[in-house]
Amino acid sequence: MNLIENIREGFRSINANLLRSVLTALIVAIGIASLVGILTAIDGIQSSITESFSSLGANSFNVSVKRSRGRSRGRDERVYPAITYKQAVKFSEKFSTNAQVSLSSFITQIAEVKRLSEKTNPNISVVGGNENYIYQEGLDIEKGRNFSEIEIKYGSNVAVIGQEISKKLFKKETEPIGEEISVWGIRFRVIGVLSEQGAMDGGSSDDRVIIPLNSARAMAAGKSLTIDIDVLVDNSFSMEQAMGEAQGLMRIIRHDKIGEPESFVVERSESLAERLNDISGYLKMGGFGIGIITLLGASIGLMNIMMVSVTERTREIGIRKALGATPSRIRQQFLIEAIVVTQMGGIAGIILGMALGNLVTNLIGDDISFIIPWVWILFSFLIGIVVGVGSGYYPAKKAARLDPIESLRFE
Repeated sequence: MNLIENIREGFRSINANLLRSVLTALIVAIGIASLVGILTAIDGIQSSITESFSSLGANSFNVSVKRSRGRSRGRDERVYPAITYKQAVKFSEKFSTNAQVSLSSFITQIAEVKRLSEKTNPNISVVGGNENYIYQEGLDIEKGRNFSEIEIKYGSNVAVIGQEISKKLFKKETEPIGEEISVWGIRFRVIGVLSEQGAMDGGSSDDRVIIPLNSARAMAAGKSLTIDIDVLVDNSFSMEQAMGEAQGLMRIIRHDKIGEPESFVVERSESLAERLNDISGYLKMGGFGIGIITLLGASIGLMNIMMVSVTERTREIGIRKALGATPSRIRQQFLIEAIVVTQMGGIAGIILGMALGNLVTNLIGDDISFIIPWVWILFSFLIGIVVGVGSGYYPAKKAARLDPIESLRFE
């Protein structure tokens, strides 16, 4: 019996025991579907997040005051002064690279916002920012508008609020745009409502009030504010040049002497997409582990069914050996059967896994394109061959070792 004949005989055997073969393939299909489904869903979510947010972090950097780490070698490290409003504005005006400069400062994270008889819990964040802050934070305005240059310049009492604040203070029939809210006894006119974001990256914009930076300075009168500077460069190829310019410009603005270390740090922003890529890596490892465990159970079931098949076909094996089939050909025949069954299950599992993975992805996020995980499909085919060989080798070896005379006497 040559290889081609063995393959044909393998298919004939599968066709003769179709129900058993289908049930065996379904065991493998469940394992492959769990593996492909989880990994497809993770790839889809990761692709959506990368497409949405990578541009916000890939071409940006921030300028912040150098933090003291306390005592070093028995001596107190130098404490550097915060970046002031005047320094930040001067940096924004003199920075020449094509870029958007966002200036912002956190005022508090425990504010209570009021409107008429309604009020929020005292867990609202109040942030002062310029006209670029909302965009560079990756926030969308669902209703209303962003701050104008005049409002930023003169510190108008206007505010953009998060969804939770809007839901708490305004009834469904009340339009928040143009209405007034009160923060620390200061009235602000609502000009915008942010889209719902949910809790991400350790916080939520839904519980945030954003006001012009000059308004924030007036609200925090008597307190020194630390200004955060974030720069979004138009061209990623200009990043090194832009960071170099920012470092030199800030040394001049901060009056850092030549030869002395900077009193600030210029760091490239770690984008949200990069952070979520790290998380998705761990999720893939978990999904891979679940899939492998499921496939391990499937391989044990397949081996058990192959052992039963060898026992049932003992007389057939004796006849083949009597007609001249060598032990290697008998072993090859059963291995081919095991591989064909696993590949049948693998194809079904890949289709089912892709369908489930894309379904989960679209339930989590909208407008996500259909994902075909070619890498995982190829990997699943290879896994199917490994499972087939691993599960079928011992039954095939047992079949090859059967004595032809004893096999012919088997009833």
